[in-house]
Amino acid sequence: MIQYLQEAAAFIRQQTDQFTPDFGIVLGTGLGALVQDIKVAHSLDYADIPHFPVSTVESHSGKLIFGELGGRRVVVMQGRFHYYEGYTMEQVVFPIRVMKLLGIQKLFVSNAAGGLNEEFNTSDLMVITDHINLQPTNPLIGKNIDELGPRFPDMSEPYDQHLVQQALDVSQQHNLQVRTGVYVSVPGPMLETKAEYRYLSTIGADAVGMSTVPEVIAAVHMGLPVFAVSVITDLCVPGKIKKVVLLDILEAAAKAEPNMTLLITELIKRQA
Repeated sequence: MIQYLQEAAAFIRQQTDQFTPDFGIVLGTGLGALVQDIKVAHSLDYADIPHFPVSTVESHSGKLIFGELGGRRVVVMQGRFHYYEGYTMEQVVFPIRVMKLLGIQKLFVSNAAGGLNEEFNTSDLMVITDHINLQPTNPLIGKNIDELGPRFPDMSEPYDQHLVQQALDVSQQHNLQVRTGVYVSVPGPMLETKAEYRYLSTIGADAVGMSTVPEVIAAVHMGLPVFAVSVITDLCVPGKIKKVVLLDILEAAAKAEPNMTLLITELIKRQA
């Protein structure tokens, strides 16, 4: 695995004139338009990068974008990978590990999620303060890769509290209504039953999705501070549940996207 990671990183450096990003950004379902605010220096298709998986979800473009956002050098995943696509967890987090080798200092993650909190509305932003992992496995199962991190990484604070507070300060300064809460990650790809929504709410989740947690586990393992935000694309509480199709999710994400872009851009500007 280390060899594969190093080969991918070496190829990327060669193709991007040794571009060294300060921050990594992962864009979730329907949230790819943030790239429009980036001063793009290089763009690589996932399919061209050695050992990289390829996005199979129609709303994920499958490009690695290098450039400047908020005056800082960033690498952006325009499209991510999910366990439900048939990838192993090592494949799901492969790009996160490559970005670490490329030099990122912090990781910013976004996703589309269902709202389990009765106070949430469609297109709300939820800053993730903690998570619950209900995926059937995780990227650290198996032999530890000592070059990346310790065998038993501490997960008591997976989301950097300083970044969370900075995000709340940004939201107040720009009059953005931002929620905070716990994200639960499930395998998918089907959406949940009403009974499952009740269960997820009962165990302490405020939003549910099919991603993010594997990437965060890999990032924490490597010592990367993480900030993550969910866009609430549908409501999963009694009386508000309705049948959802992908188009509904994309429309809700698109409505929230300008606020998410503003939040992440301003947050990146504040980094030392």
